[in-house]
Amino acid sequence: MEEGRAREILARERSRIEAALAELRPVDTEELSDLDQHPADTGTELFEQERDEGLADRLREELAAVDRAERRLEDGSYGISVESGEPIPDARLEIVPTAERTAEEQSRFEASR
Repeated sequence: MEEGRAREILARERSRIEAALAELRPVDTEELSDLDQHPADTGTELFEQERDEGLADRLREELAAVDRAERRLEDGSYGISVESGEPIPDARLEIVPTAERTAEEQSRFEASR
């Protein structure tokens, strides 16, 4: 993949992830945390907080993958499988810009986890 195109899609991916993380930042919920609040509301708040924490964890993992991809771009190994050294098809990188393996290798990697 052309370096300029790779930079473009990685920058777009970084922006998407950072925007999603910013949306998950906690907001002031003082009025929702009144002592006379219905227990169902408290349960809903707890569920939403835990869901958002899980989403934030996943987004931070995606951001770390962008960091790794940017380092590979800098050292000239972007688009090359970290497992086999085989080229990762451009079509895959367009869809998954942070791909570290070919699709087949990724399937085997995920199956072995």
